[in-house]
Amino acid sequence: MSSILSTLEAIKTRYSCRAFTDKMPSDFDLQTIAEAAVAAPSAMNMQPWRVIIVKDKSLLDELEKEGMKSLAELPDKGTYNRMQERGGKMYYNTPCQMIIAMEKSSKWTDIDCGIITQNIALAATSLGINSLICGLISFSFSKKKGDYFKQKLGFPDGYEIGISVLLGYAAESGVKPPHEPDLGKISVVG
Repeated sequence: MSSILSTLEAIKTRYSCRAFTDKMPSDFDLQTIAEAAVAAPSAMNMQPWRVIIVKDKSLLDELEKEGMKSLAELPDKGTYNRMQERGGKMYYNTPCQMIIAMEKSSKWTDIDCGIITQNIALAATSLGINSLICGLISFSFSKKKGDYFKQKLGFPDGYEIGISVLLGYAAESGVKPPHEPDLGKISVVG
Protein backbone atom coordinates (compact mmCIF):
# COMPACT_ATOMS: atom_id res chain seq x y z
CA MET A 1 0.00 0.00 0.00
CA SER A 2 1.22 3.49 -0.83
CA SER A 3 2.09 6.12 1.74
CA ILE A 4 -1.02 8.09 2.68
CA LEU A 5 -0.89 11.89 2.98
CA SER A 6 -3.20 13.85 5.23
CA THR A 7 -6.13 15.58 3.54
CA LEU A 8 -4.69 19.07 4.03
CA GLU A 9 -1.28 17.98 2.74
CA ALA A 10 -2.92 16.40 -0.33
CA ILE A 11 -4.79 19.67 -1.01
CA LYS A 12 -1.58 21.68 -0.75
CA THR A 13 0.57 19.37 -2.89
CA ARG A 14 -1.81 18.29 -5.68
CA TYR A 15 -0.96 19.69 -9.09
CA SER A 16 -1.98 19.04 -12.69
CA CYS A 17 0.43 16.45 -14.09
CA ARG A 18 0.96 16.78 -17.84
CA ALA A 19 3.45 13.97 -18.48
CA PHE A 20 2.94 10.42 -17.21
CA THR A 21 5.08 7.31 -17.25
CA ASP A 22 3.43 4.10 -18.45
CA LYS A 23 3.43 2.63 -14.92
CA MET A 24 -0.11 1.60 -13.97
CA PRO A 25 -1.38 2.30 -10.45
CA SER A 26 -2.28 -0.88 -8.58
CA ASP A 27 -5.81 -2.24 -8.79
CA PHE A 28 -6.03 -1.79 -5.02
CA ASP A 29 -5.18 1.92 -5.29
CA LEU A 30 -7.58 2.44 -8.22
CA GLN A 31 -10.38 0.76 -6.29
CA THR A 32 -9.57 2.88 -3.22
CA ILE A 33 -9.76 6.06 -5.34
CA ALA A 34 -13.05 4.94 -6.93
CA GLU A 35 -14.53 4.27 -3.50
CA ALA A 36 -13.45 7.73 -2.35
CA ALA A 37 -15.13 9.13 -5.48
CA VAL A 38 -18.52 7.58 -4.80
CA ALA A 39 -18.33 8.68 -1.16
CA ALA A 40 -18.77 12.27 -2.43
CA PRO A 41 -21.85 14.16 -1.33
CA SER A 42 -24.46 15.00 -3.95
CA ALA A 43 -27.61 17.13 -4.13
CA MET A 44 -30.46 15.29 -2.39
CA ASN A 45 -28.14 12.25 -2.30
CA MET A 46 -29.06 11.47 -5.92
CA GLN A 47 -25.53 10.22 -6.69
CA PRO A 48 -25.98 10.93 -10.44
CA TRP A 49 -22.69 9.36 -11.49
CA ARG A 50 -20.92 6.26 -12.69
CA VAL A 51 -17.18 5.90 -12.22
CA ILE A 52 -15.54 4.01 -15.08
CA ILE A 53 -11.91 2.99 -14.66
CA VAL A 54 -10.29 2.73 -18.09
CA LYS A 55 -6.96 0.87 -18.25
CA ASP A 56 -7.24 -0.26 -21.90
CA LYS A 57 -4.45 1.65 -23.69
CA SER A 58 -5.95 1.11 -27.16
CA LEU A 59 -9.29 2.54 -25.99
CA LEU A 60 -7.53 5.51 -24.39
CA ASP A 61 -5.65 6.09 -27.66
CA GLU A 62 -8.91 5.91 -29.61
CA LEU A 63 -10.59 8.42 -27.27
CA GLU A 64 -7.59 10.74 -27.56
CA LYS A 65 -7.49 10.52 -31.36
CA GLU A 66 -11.20 11.39 -31.60
CA GLY A 67 -10.80 14.25 -29.13
CA MET A 68 -7.87 15.75 -31.04
CA LYS A 69 -9.83 15.41 -34.28
CA SER A 70 -12.76 17.30 -32.75
CA LEU A 71 -10.44 20.02 -31.42
CA ALA A 72 -8.83 20.38 -34.86
CA GLU A 73 -12.27 21.02 -36.40
CA LEU A 74 -13.09 23.95 -34.09
CA PRO A 75 -13.07 27.41 -35.71
CA ASP A 76 -10.92 28.71 -32.82
CA LYS A 77 -7.67 26.71 -32.97
CA GLY A 78 -6.33 27.98 -29.63
CA THR A 79 -6.89 24.81 -27.60
CA TYR A 80 -5.82 22.54 -30.45
CA ASN A 81 -2.60 24.54 -30.94
CA ARG A 82 -1.88 24.39 -27.21
CA MET A 83 -2.26 20.60 -27.28
CA GLN A 84 0.05 20.44 -30.31
CA GLU A 85 2.66 22.47 -28.40
CA ARG A 86 2.40 19.88 -25.61
CA GLY A 87 3.21 16.99 -27.91
CA GLY A 88 -0.13 16.55 -29.67
CA LYS A 89 -1.62 14.68 -26.75
CA MET A 90 -4.72 15.37 -24.67
CA TYR A 91 -4.02 12.61 -22.16
CA TYR A 92 -0.26 13.04 -21.75
CA ASN A 93 0.51 9.30 -21.97
CA THR A 94 -1.63 8.45 -18.95
CA PRO A 95 -1.93 4.70 -18.34
CA CYS A 96 -5.48 5.05 -17.05
CA GLN A 97 -8.38 7.40 -16.53
CA MET A 98 -11.42 7.54 -14.32
CA ILE A 99 -14.23 8.66 -16.57
CA ILE A 100 -17.26 10.09 -14.85
CA ALA A 101 -20.58 9.49 -16.59
CA MET A 102 -23.31 11.77 -15.27
CA GLU A 103 -27.09 11.49 -15.28
CA LYS A 104 -28.16 14.83 -16.74
CA SER A 105 -31.63 14.99 -15.17
CA SER A 106 -30.73 17.29 -12.29
CA LYS A 107 -29.81 20.97 -12.35
CA TRP A 108 -27.17 20.11 -9.74
CA THR A 109 -25.34 17.55 -11.89
CA ASP A 110 -22.45 19.87 -12.79
CA ILE A 111 -21.82 20.69 -9.14
CA ASP A 112 -22.00 17.02 -8.19
CA CYS A 113 -19.55 16.23 -11.01
CA GLY A 114 -17.09 18.76 -9.58
CA ILE A 115 -17.34 17.30 -6.10
CA ILE A 116 -16.71 13.71 -7.20
CA THR A 117 -13.81 14.88 -9.36
CA GLN A 118 -12.16 16.64 -6.43
CA ASN A 119 -12.50 13.49 -4.33
CA ILE A 120 -10.70 11.51 -7.05
CA ALA A 121 -7.85 14.02 -7.40
CA LEU A 122 -7.28 14.32 -3.65
CA ALA A 123 -7.55 10.57 -3.00
CA ALA A 124 -5.01 9.94 -5.77
CA THR A 125 -2.62 12.53 -4.37
CA SER A 126 -2.94 11.07 -0.87
CA LEU A 127 -1.82 7.70 -2.31
CA GLY A 128 1.15 9.17 -4.20
CA ILE A 129 -0.58 8.98 -7.59
CA ASN A 130 -0.50 11.97 -9.92
CA SER A 131 -3.58 13.29 -11.67
CA LEU A 132 -4.97 15.75 -14.15
CA ILE A 133 -8.62 16.75 -14.20
CA CYS A 134 -9.49 16.55 -17.89
CA GLY A 135 -12.49 18.49 -19.16
CA LEU A 136 -11.24 17.95 -22.71
CA ILE A 137 -12.66 14.42 -22.59
CA SER A 138 -15.95 15.96 -23.78
CA PHE A 139 -14.39 16.49 -27.23
CA SER A 140 -13.99 12.72 -27.60
CA PHE A 141 -17.77 12.43 -27.25
CA SER A 142 -18.79 15.45 -29.32
CA LYS A 143 -19.14 13.88 -32.77
CA LYS A 144 -20.45 10.68 -34.34
CA LYS A 145 -18.34 8.45 -32.11
CA GLY A 146 -19.94 9.73 -28.89
CA ASP A 147 -22.58 7.01 -28.80
CA TYR A 148 -19.98 4.39 -29.74
CA PHE A 149 -17.77 5.42 -26.78
CA LYS A 150 -20.74 5.56 -24.39
CA GLN A 151 -21.67 2.02 -25.38
CA LYS A 152 -18.06 0.76 -25.26
CA LEU A 153 -17.61 2.25 -21.77
CA GLY A 154 -20.95 0.96 -20.48
CA PHE A 155 -22.71 4.27 -19.86
CA PRO A 156 -26.21 3.65 -18.49
CA ASP A 157 -29.12 5.07 -20.52
CA GLY A 158 -29.59 8.79 -19.91
CA TYR A 159 -25.96 9.34 -18.89
CA GLU A 160 -23.56 11.70 -20.64
CA ILE A 161 -19.87 12.41 -20.32
CA GLY A 162 -19.12 14.48 -17.24
CA ILE A 163 -15.36 14.68 -16.95
CA SER A 164 -12.35 12.45 -16.51
CA VAL A 165 -9.34 12.35 -14.26
CA LEU A 166 -6.06 11.09 -15.69
CA LEU A 167 -4.17 8.94 -13.20
CA GLY A 168 -0.63 7.63 -13.08
CA TYR A 169 2.89 8.56 -12.11
CA ALA A 170 4.65 11.70 -13.28
CA ALA A 171 7.41 11.49 -15.82
CA GLU A 172 10.28 13.80 -14.94
CA SER A 173 8.90 16.50 -17.25
CA GLY A 174 5.46 16.23 -15.63
CA VAL A 175 6.53 17.23 -12.14
CA LYS A 176 5.85 20.81 -11.17
CA PRO A 177 5.00 22.63 -7.98
CA PRO A 178 1.36 23.30 -7.16
CA HIS A 179 0.11 26.77 -8.02
CA GLU A 180 0.63 29.46 -5.41
CA PRO A 181 -2.74 30.09 -3.70
CA ASP A 182 -3.95 33.69 -3.98
CA LEU A 183 -4.90 34.48 -0.39
CA GLY A 184 -6.34 37.78 -1.63
CA LYS A 185 -9.31 35.77 -2.88
CA ILE A 186 -10.42 35.22 0.73
CA SER A 187 -12.71 37.65 2.49
CA VAL A 188 -14.45 37.52 5.87
CA VAL A 189 -17.84 39.08 6.57
CA GLY A 190 -18.87 39.68 10.16
